[in-house]
Amino acid sequence: MVDGLLCFGFGFTAQELARQNPTWQVWGTSRDPEKISQTSKQVHPLKFDGRSQPDGLEHIQDQISHILLSIPPGEDGDPVLQVLYDQIGKFSNLKWIGYLSTTGVYGDLAGGTATEETPLNPSGKRGQRRVDAEQAWQQLAAEKNLPLHIFRLPGIYGPGRNQLVSLQKGKAHRIVKKGHMFSRIHVTDIAKILTASMLKPNPGRIYNVSDDLPAPPQDVVTYAAELLGIDPPPLQDFETADMTPMARSFYSDNKRICNRRIKEELGVSLTYPDYKKGLKALSEGA
Repeated sequence: MVDGLLCFGFGFTAQELARQNPTWQVWGTSRDPEKISQTSKQVHPLKFDGRSQPDGLEHIQDQISHILLSIPPGEDGDPVLQVLYDQIGKFSNLKWIGYLSTTGVYGDLAGGTATEETPLNPSGKRGQRRVDAEQAWQQLAAEKNLPLHIFRLPGIYGPGRNQLVSLQKGKAHRIVKKGHMFSRIHVTDIAKILTASMLKPNPGRIYNVSDDLPAPPQDVVTYAAELLGIDPPPLQDFETADMTPMARSFYSDNKRICNRRIKEELGVSLTYPDYKKGLKALSEGA
């Protein structure tokens, strides 16, 4: 049972998790708590600037049974860990901590498949920061006997954040890099997986969170254009395409993500097992 959920970072995933569980008591942090109030009447907003303890946290610590960590680490490490390091032991009712990481920790596998046992070998600074953050949380969990769970996510899509929207805004591109694969996951299924883990905790466990169908990114754009009944943008070769360094960096890793563990251990049946089902539902307003 989830008595109280504290979300450090009340973004896309945390909002969906709260939406799927309307009877839960939820607190969410933001630099601008008013934004949370505008998003959800269910959620109690807390101001968190990434440097000091969230306002009022000391008054709710005994009500918190679950903590979701979705704030990415910066150059100085994980801001939540630094703030909570000496406080985490005061959460007397803690049953589950979920850290949202990224499949970028595996680096480039030249199209191979990553399981949770695949050695970590990040390609860039952002991936290395995630590795460092994972390890820092694991160390803290070992020191203080915390119920830590790590979830490694690929590209996330869902309402308002998908290739249908990108096409409508004229921001979609079909970049072709031969043999390149991406994995992705619908936000609805992320929340479903997190809920399943909360109801069946297994401290120390790591889960890959992805759908069943890795695919070249240009195929996803092409299918989205078909759903909209419009012509897709022209194909562009990766080597000559005009891309920002950030966009280009996403193509440095080529791999498939194995999601067997979320099914076998958590009993999750994905609502959107591939991007076609996910995009079709989004196009129909589901």
